[in-house]
Amino acid sequence: MSRRITSIFILFISLTIFGQAPQKPNAVEIYEQVQKLNFLGKVLYVAAHPDDENTKLITYFSNHYHAQTAYLSLTRGDGGQNLIGTELREKLGAIRTQELLAARRIDGGEQFFTRANDFGFSKEPNETFSIWNKNQVLEDVIQAIETFRPDIVVNRFAHNTPGTTHGHHTASAMLSLEAYDLVKYKPKRVFFNTSWWFYGSQEAFDAADKSKLLAINSNVYYPLKGKSNNEIAALSRSQHKCQGFGTLGTRGDETEYLELLRGDLPSNTNLFEGIDTSWNRVKGGAEIGKILIAIEKNFNFSNPSTHIPDLIKAYELIQKLEDSHWKEIKSKQIIKIIEACSGLYLEAVADTETTTKESKFNLNIEVINRSQSNVKLIGVNAVNIQNEAKNVVLKNNERLNFQFKEVSVGKNVDYSNLFWLKEKQTEGMYTVSDKSIRILPEITTNFPVIFTVEIEGKTLEIVKNICYKFNNPDDGETYVPFTVLPTFTTTIEPKVLILNSTQAKEITVVVKAHKANASGKLSLDIPTDWKVSPTEIPFEIATKNEDKKFTFTLYPTKKEITTKVTAKVTSNNEVLDKELITIQYPHIPKQTILVTSEAKIVKLDIETKGKNIGYIIGAGDEVNKSLENLGFTVTTINPNEITDDNLKKFDAILLGIRAFNVVDELKYKNKTLFNYVANGGNLIVQYNTTNNLVTKEIAPYELVLSRDRVTNENAKITFLNPTHKVLNQPNKITEKDFQGWVQEQGLYYPNKWSNEFIPILASNDEGETSKTGGLVIAKHGKGNYIYTGLSFFRELPEGVSGAFRLLANIIALDK
Repeated sequence: MSRRITSIFILFISLTIFGQAPQKPNAVEIYEQVQKLNFLGKVLYVAAHPDDENTKLITYFSNHYHAQTAYLSLTRGDGGQNLIGTELREKLGAIRTQELLAARRIDGGEQFFTRANDFGFSKEPNETFSIWNKNQVLEDVIQAIETFRPDIVVNRFAHNTPGTTHGHHTASAMLSLEAYDLVKYKPKRVFFNTSWWFYGSQEAFDAADKSKLLAINSNVYYPLKGKSNNEIAALSRSQHKCQGFGTLGTRGDETEYLELLRGDLPSNTNLFEGIDTSWNRVKGGAEIGKILIAIEKNFNFSNPSTHIPDLIKAYELIQKLEDSHWKEIKSKQIIKIIEACSGLYLEAVADTETTTKESKFNLNIEVINRSQSNVKLIGVNAVNIQNEAKNVVLKNNERLNFQFKEVSVGKNVDYSNLFWLKEKQTEGMYTVSDKSIRILPEITTNFPVIFTVEIEGKTLEIVKNICYKFNNPDDGETYVPFTVLPTFTTTIEPKVLILNSTQAKEITVVVKAHKANASGKLSLDIPTDWKVSPTEIPFEIATKNEDKKFTFTLYPTKKEITTKVTAKVTSNNEVLDKELITIQYPHIPKQTILVTSEAKIVKLDIETKGKNIGYIIGAGDEVNKSLENLGFTVTTINPNEITDDNLKKFDAILLGIRAFNVVDELKYKNKTLFNYVANGGNLIVQYNTTNNLVTKEIAPYELVLSRDRVTNENAKITFLNPTHKVLNQPNKITEKDFQGWVQEQGLYYPNKWSNEFIPILASNDEGETSKTGGLVIAKHGKGNYIYTGLSFFRELPEGVSGAFRLLANIIALDK
């Protein structure tokens, strides 16, 4: 790739949509782009996670003022839960990143991040900063402000009330103000987007001093859109599907409150008072403003192409601006408008979704001018492509198609992957060495296609990206990202392998080829004192996208150990050790992630009793798969088929996380589950949130959930009933079994229960009272009802041996 193409790619990186269908704006949308072109003002909204943002205000700034509005989310939300699938941690962060981008496409905003890793809940900012690298996160916040240069900064959370909300929340506001004090470019005003909720009650808010509060009616109506501000905001917020934030739109006046933290308070509801947001803001901008304001006032909705000559004049004047910041931003905006006004359609489609560095593919080019404007295609440049098309006149509505044959991406490109996952991370931070991309939500493919066109005598370069599209019988024309993959990727099955003796154990590796007629040698990296047979397996795969399974036999040592095994393929003197993970949901683009191909091996002494387990799926955990690792026979129970006869065959039944929040049938089937317990079964209910329970009767006796949690996974455990069977049979549970836990010990513990319940464990975060609701057990008839807020759904996939032992005891209770 030439240096020139690379620089243009970086210039346009923030405007591209990764793997999405091309934008085809209608006349109203073009007009709204002109309105934004004529507004030189910016707003930066700051919070901690995806879904923290107030989409009502982002929509309001973006559509009422036409301001360039961005949301800075300090994290990508990796530490949350997932209501639509089983992806957690980095995979969940990938989903939530794309959900934010989907939201911004609706409300008109832009998106930024820092390198902070959402490690899970923290109770106050000092705890947050003990895990995040505060200086690095602050550096990224400063970079976002210096790069974006907002006139107004709005914090979602209060900076001066630590301990009253998630520690990440307070940290985001604190870092925003610290960054304000350090940046060279000073925003005009900083606000806190407050509400009655931050005061504890509506009554307290009504009685509060509001001398520094600005009240604005944000729910205006936009005739061009046919929607109120909050109807658009609801559509935006509803993109946070993995968190279950679908929201109803509202109409009519609605007040938002902004508390001034820095700068001067406007005398009226014009938040940009005292800020010149016209073209007069920049030296040499007055003449540009005259041209563009006239276009806005006299916009031709039936034929926007009539404005192209004047847009070209404005573009030429923009190129002469001394202010490089506004020059770059407005150049991007006006090129998009010129392209849209001409009805110009430019596309480069590969004939394959994936390729390898050395593989050949064909690139199909489509160019069409759907206006009466004078347009020429001067040329097309892309990776390893010779410019064959020169000075072709594009007549109105006459499509030009041609193909670049047998092209390749070259050996020097990176494999397709999420940029923040390419380097080794820590618990609290991602590593991104390239500062130029740190705060971006994503980067597009490394394969820009530059269309050089002449429109009304002016030569412009318009950047697209190689994409792949196909006809889906259900959805029609479907776009997915074009990706570059290694020759082979591998997957080890299962992801956690439990070895309970020194007997040999088989492990399976699936090898997938991403080119035809490929060969290699497969091997495993294992602990030095273990043996594996065979040591390597030569193989050949004839067809692209074909996979084959290979089996190795492991011979473990006697000692207990938790370790990793890595799969490697040697091919053409290259060692390939990546697993391909794809994430695909209808509301976001397909995501491709490459991670080290590995599995965890847990060698431990463990006994199990009660082999037949029923599992009722909750909100996206994979505890059922982990149970299969222990040798249990696990059957997924359809909630509609919960009957006395269907349940009696199970030794224990487990409910997935949040089952009483997301499985509607449990409001009718709970009594059947309790009958199962009374008849001798063990019912294990994993954590539920306090909100949106489908029924309050989640137990046969009184059990009240709370928001109690122990966020320190290393918090000391006290055994309240050390002689209880669950701590002694069939495995002896000790404090050692709570070592090596990840993210958090447990969450949403009950804090009130009837006398039938016996609390088993106690622990607490520093400075807090003891929490005794992590594991409570009640005898009910012949069986046991067990409720646990312990985070088994996080521990088992991570191979935490003590979690396996404790869960085995819970299942075995009285068996």
